[in-house]
Amino acid sequence: MELDNGKKQQSCTFEKLKLVSFITLCLILISPADAFDPLDPTGNVTIRWDIMSWTSDGYMATVTLFNFQLYRNIMNPGWNLGWTWAKKEVIMAMMGAQATEQGDCSKFKLKIPHSCKRNPQVVDLLPGASFNMQYTNCCKGGVLTSWGQDPSGTVSAFQMAVGLSGTSNKTVKLPKNFKLLGPGPGYSCGPAKMVPSTVIPTDDHRRKAQALMSWNVTCTYSQFLAYKNPSCCVSLSSFYNDKVTACPTCACGCQNNDTCVTSDSKILQENTTKTHKTDITPKPLLRCTHHLCHVRVHWHIKENYKDYWRVKIAIINFDYRMNYTQWSLVVQHPNLNNVTQVYSFEYLPLLPYQAINDTGMFYGLKYYNDLLMEAGPKGNVQSEVLMKKDKNTFTLKQGWAFPRRVYFNGDECMLPPPDSYPFLPNSAHRLPSTVLMAAYVIFTSFFHFVVSLL
Repeated sequence: MELDNGKKQQSCTFEKLKLVSFITLCLILISPADAFDPLDPTGNVTIRWDIMSWTSDGYMATVTLFNFQLYRNIMNPGWNLGWTWAKKEVIMAMMGAQATEQGDCSKFKLKIPHSCKRNPQVVDLLPGASFNMQYTNCCKGGVLTSWGQDPSGTVSAFQMAVGLSGTSNKTVKLPKNFKLLGPGPGYSCGPAKMVPSTVIPTDDHRRKAQALMSWNVTCTYSQFLAYKNPSCCVSLSSFYNDKVTACPTCACGCQNNDTCVTSDSKILQENTTKTHKTDITPKPLLRCTHHLCHVRVHWHIKENYKDYWRVKIAIINFDYRMNYTQWSLVVQHPNLNNVTQVYSFEYLPLLPYQAINDTGMFYGLKYYNDLLMEAGPKGNVQSEVLMKKDKNTFTLKQGWAFPRRVYFNGDECMLPPPDSYPFLPNSAHRLPSTVLMAAYVIFTSFFHFVVSLL
């Protein structure tokens, strides 16, 4: 009889493991292919192309980029938009942006086009561009804030005169193979799709102009396409245990260990000075650490009161050539549904699914700490979060008080394994907590995905 019970238990455990494995496989297969983000299921960058008037051999168009992502911004050096012309079109002139290459325009004798490339790449103008080259919502160096952080900074636009394209709705062909860098890889764009003509109010809002022809392109982000390794990691500590759980070794890959530098390196002083003067996009120069990440996020359980508990969050930059303007930090934790006060950071609950309130975005106070400086004495920002306890769920046992997921600037950070978390002194059995934490993360990810489909 006992033997039969043992077999049943083994069979039950095996079935559970199969279910967990199946769910994990589904998540792995779904995420990279469809660029699905469970924390921002509808987030995307939409490109709107409006033909506003016809010319002798083409048209005048306004191209607008909208960043509809809740917590992912496009930081310096900004967006880079490319496409392939359907016919032999050329860009005759531009305002508010520029093509990175002119290409071969030797066939033109009188008016030389701005770009004759069949697959042009366009970038935003830098702040301070000459007045006659500016256009509405241009000239921000391609930087777009996230929709959740600052909706007013999510739009970028430019005007373009296109030649050799046809001069009617029937002869104009939609460009194809759209590519968006924001600023690096990670975005995949769908085909251009015709939409109802856009209605655009004039500057004085007393008249509305309507585009002659409009189409949209939607681009979505996938961290799997952007990086082979994470770019950030998480370390943990608590008031009840002297142990500090460091970032996992080689959390962000160890391929840069030959080029990293120590804080007292002479190469560091020479290279940083030269790079800032000559390079628009400097190559990373990381401080030598065991994790080799650009950014480390530290979560410290600071205090445990009767009705509240307090966490200290610190973000440390390890890149000597990179600062992060308008950075963002997204954290997933079940007690974020009861945030009482956030010190030194702004906070926004993220509610992709109205029934779940376990995710929030932290970002800097404007003109105070919204800029994370390069690695060094000033290369960190920190804050404290006070949360009210739910006595039915709150516990310091089994790593419950530590975050489930952490994202910096839209990319997920590497967490330490659950069995390495700082545990209460009387917590002797750690293996079950590891299984529970792993199961929780898998179940939460799957639940978010299922809810998004409903």
